[in-house]
Amino acid sequence: MVPFPPIVIPAGASPAALPQGSAVYLIWPRDGQPHLGRTGILRRRIERLQAKWKLAEIGDRIEIWPTASRLEQWLVSYEIARAHFPDAYERVLRLPKPAYVKLILSNAFPRTQVTTRMAGASSVFFGPFSNRGSAELFEGQFLDLYQLRRCQEDLTPAPDHPGCIYGEMRRCLRPCQQEVTAEEYASEAERVRQFLVTRGKALLDSTAAARDRYSADLHFEEAAREHERHERVEQVVRLAGDLAADVSRLNGVAVTRSAEPDTVLLWFLREGCWLRRRALFAGPSPGKPVSLDSRLRELLASLDAPRPSLSLRQDHLALLYKWYYSSWRDGEWIGFPGFDSVPFRKIVNAIGRTLTRR
Repeated sequence: MVPFPPIVIPAGASPAALPQGSAVYLIWPRDGQPHLGRTGILRRRIERLQAKWKLAEIGDRIEIWPTASRLEQWLVSYEIARAHFPDAYERVLRLPKPAYVKLILSNAFPRTQVTTRMAGASSVFFGPFSNRGSAELFEGQFLDLYQLRRCQEDLTPAPDHPGCIYGEMRRCLRPCQQEVTAEEYASEAERVRQFLVTRGKALLDSTAAARDRYSADLHFEEAAREHERHERVEQVVRLAGDLAADVSRLNGVAVTRSAEPDTVLLWFLREGCWLRRRALFAGPSPGKPVSLDSRLRELLASLDAPRPSLSLRQDHLALLYKWYYSSWRDGEWIGFPGFDSVPFRKIVNAIGRTLTRR
């Protein structure tokens, strides 16, 4: 993730020759652990720390990575922290813990829960949400579309099980009371999974098809009911916000500034994992002109497909969450369902806007 070596200066050296912009820095003392920091005005920060900590006396060297955006700052900081603080990088970075809706498929009777921790390889994680309240609201509303259980206990089904209010209101299949077979309940759980992994598209498509079929057959009351259900599903999907998705299918690109002229940095997120940054020159090319769209397509063809662990994916999505929902977000985010459906025109337009704002 860190694509360039640092600038290294003695701890007590004058920072006058350093760039004045934003950077990540690592101050190495003569003894002990280094100090990791970020700043928007590098030269002033180093001058202040040299005076405050008397770095000329106790420091060894300062390693500096200039950055061109807040997103780059955080991604560079993350890589440095993992390298130098492998057991404490979350605390050093103060990584946030976004909320997700988790579909627990390892349970004999799958259920959902809101969690901030990714664990359980067979589970589906849907998020990240802007806050826990939003995740809980989405969970409650989308479960109203199905009859999945809402209790958190490990069920031991029996005809005399007391059940719950959701079963009495016919909003649960009541597997606890053996009202359905395990196969019937698993079928409902699969429909819930399809809703999450397609971000509601599976249910939207089925309700739209049913509505159109009833309308073509002149069954207008049934068509009206399906239309109302379709609108209800759309409302639930909107509750997820613009970012939340099945994390294994969360793809997109952040377009940020570069220190080089006529150039932007592209940070692709693939299957919930950040790829290394890619610089894209958007100025006129020497010789035969090459369109920006063609350059972008060529760049995408060279991207690798990661195989991230759940813990790495949780870290990377925490960084996306911190940047995306921050008040200081710089650059633009374009999400898409997969790398076979990349919205090239949107990305090209975002590149143009980013260059204009330089």
